[in-house]
Amino acid sequence: PYDMIMISLSLPIVILLSWAMLDMFLIIFCDTSYYEENVFVVKKTAFIFLDCSGFWSCAWLSVFYCVKVASFTQSFFIWLKQRIVSLVPWLLITSSLYSFTTALLFAWSVYGMHNFTTPLTMANSSETGVTRKDSVILLFFLSNAGICLPLILSVVSSILLIRSLWIHIRQMQSNASGYRDPSLEAHMNAIKSICSFLIIYIIYFICLVLLIHDIFLSLSIGKSMCMVVMVACPAGYSVVLIQSNPKFREVPARILHRTNCHVR
Repeated sequence: PYDMIMISLSLPIVILLSWAMLDMFLIIFCDTSYYEENVFVVKKTAFIFLDCSGFWSCAWLSVFYCVKVASFTQSFFIWLKQRIVSLVPWLLITSSLYSFTTALLFAWSVYGMHNFTTPLTMANSSETGVTRKDSVILLFFLSNAGICLPLILSVVSSILLIRSLWIHIRQMQSNASGYRDPSLEAHMNAIKSICSFLIIYIIYFICLVLLIHDIFLSLSIGKSMCMVVMVACPAGYSVVLIQSNPKFREVPARILHRTNCHVR
């Protein structure tokens, strides 16, 4: 299950970074009218789908850690701990469908706002305009709610995990002798990793919201800074995950060793 979550987290990040580079080339080299008419809605839809998929993978990773590591005695938590291995594939499939639905809702709302200024030829044009505006606003809020839901799930599960680890650390400190306890250090490192992961996640989410709602002008300093932060955050994810997993820490060492052998 952990490997499945990591694959579902890594694939959207790789595709998203590739898509971001392609989008930068389109902005620079494509005609402005062609970009706005043909590429604008497709670009935002793809961004929302990839970002939402990555958010859900992060959320399920936090839930997986929380269920496997935290020690709560509630009946639902015990039931979830016993079945989390079999639930992970279905959760990933459901979240992919959810991300696709969210992207479609967002594309529909963006397309409606993009064409909201088109003239209406019907007799009841004012009433039709109000109805269409209400529909666009409803779709807009539904799509934003779909993006926020995995963030809420990730924050809640991370807070529960940090609370459980902190309680366990306090118990270990009260029973510890004067020597350094490796288990205590492992728990402290886990809390640091979770906090770092959560901070990166929230920063990425804020930049995403600013970009998809076109807060900044095209090619402005604010938009460029948000794009740089969004490109840097996946690298932060990778660093945190590599540092928190001993198996992942061995991989760069192996690659470096093989590279040195080939160079020699």
